[in-house]
Amino acid sequence: MQAVPSRADPSRAPCAAKGALRSGSRVWLAALALAVLTVLAARPARAEDETVVAGMSQNRIAITADFDGSELLIFGAVKRETPIPDDGALGVIVTISGPLRPVTVRRKARRLGIWVNTDFVDVDLAPSFYAVATSSPWNDIISDTEDLRYKISIPRAIRSVGAPQTVHDSPVFTDALIRIRTAAGLYQLLEGQVTLSQETLFDTSVRLPADLTEGTYRTRILLTRNRRVIDTFETEIDVGKVGLERALFTLAHDQPFVYGILSLVMAITAGWGASAAFRYFRR
Repeated sequence: MQAVPSRADPSRAPCAAKGALRSGSRVWLAALALAVLTVLAARPARAEDETVVAGMSQNRIAITADFDGSELLIFGAVKRETPIPDDGALGVIVTISGPLRPVTVRRKARRLGIWVNTDFVDVDLAPSFYAVATSSPWNDIISDTEDLRYKISIPRAIRSVGAPQTVHDSPVFTDALIRIRTAAGLYQLLEGQVTLSQETLFDTSVRLPADLTEGTYRTRILLTRNRRVIDTFETEIDVGKVGLERALFTLAHDQPFVYGILSLVMAITAGWGASAAFRYFRR
């Protein structure tokens, strides 16, 4: 007997081709997934991946009879999930803004040997206190466009100056307001006063003057790269009178008649007591 070799079944050829195709597809998908993961892992850090977390040495400032100002410490860190970006240095800006109030700025002129008020400009809203501290020189840390958008600099923080038609130099009045309040310590530009360590930790301190206006003080911290703001953080500080000062202030504003009577009685009592003591020591 002679052995006859069997033939291959033609119907199995397509199945084998399909199996090879599926195997090739799996290999291709696995390679693609590996490539995507590699690209994602090697993705450079972006500025948008950075956020700021911060705190302050105190969240409430009490104004008492012997209050002569306060030192406020602001500190924080930059939180990031990726390595530090290399597209420009990190910048930190800290602003503290007091309650906004309308202000009238007047110009004085000499008339017949007497100084009198002449022109005036109404400022809709100006912060009673404003401080801005930076980690770098101003022109290196923020652009004019970003300053206009976020109202960071002192002139930008003063809103809507309304001038009569007779006044053609209204910016002069704004400059005068800034100059006067800067001399009084109410407006402060602290360039380079924010200490930034390894583009991660930062801190600064701001001196608050004795004549603070009561109210809520808004604190902002802005991160910048390439003179553009990439993240912000905001918190508030409460400033107010406490103790006897608060009681007298509330009485004077809520019940002025009673406050006036009590003031008169106290003045008469003090005068009578001083007179009696003087007569006693003369004996």
